[in-house]
Amino acid sequence: MTNDYLLNVQNVHAGYIKDVDILQGVNFQVAPGELVTVIGPNGAGKSTLAKAIFGLLIPHTGTITFKNENIVGLKSNQIVERGMCYVPQIANVFPSLSVEENLEMGAFVLNVSLKPLKDKIFTMFPRLSDRRRQRAGTLSGGERQMLAMGKALMLEPSLLILDEPSAALSPILVTQVFEQIKQINQAGTAIVLVEQNARKALEMANRGYVLESGRDAISGPGEELLNDPKVGELYLGAGKRY
Repeated sequence: MTNDYLLNVQNVHAGYIKDVDILQGVNFQVAPGELVTVIGPNGAGKSTLAKAIFGLLIPHTGTITFKNENIVGLKSNQIVERGMCYVPQIANVFPSLSVEENLEMGAFVLNVSLKPLKDKIFTMFPRLSDRRRQRAGTLSGGERQMLAMGKALMLEPSLLILDEPSAALSPILVTQVFEQIKQINQAGTAIVLVEQNARKALEMANRGYVLESGRDAISGPGEELLNDPKVGELYLGAGKRY
């Protein structure tokens, strides 16, 4: 039922070119406080789904409701005002600004003192606190990803969408970023995690969706999907395709 969900995507078709849909009838739900992972092969529509939810792409058909309001057609800034934030895979910080200035930019719409919010982010990400005066463009890949998440969290969203946060990171940094994501979720923020690192993502997910060819091919509890041989075949591309 719609009322049980923070986010409810129903039968969404969307694409970047007229009459060419990448998403072909996706159904997708997130309950308050859930961590939901979206995995699948390259080209399955994972990032396209994230962009459609956040208003960067208008679906041709279907509905997307957030807090029981249809948000299809709303601009991204209007969706942010309703309590949703999105961290894209690339170009997610202002490289010429300092870490602290990036956090302030994340909350520029707020007419309140930003110090308590910044202090909260610096407590969550101690490494950012150590580098608060440093230009974002000089940070490591992992630090930049932490800053991008911190910038989004300045608005204290109900739902945070993360698009490939582990992309191009070393294994050690991947572990650190995933640990931060888990902590953000445990603090009460619902998360949609679009991720290529399927195993790590499913290990900490309440639920997961496997996309294939623009459709939600398989869904279920994260642990269940980890042990489903169909998920291995679909995601790894080995054997029969489902």
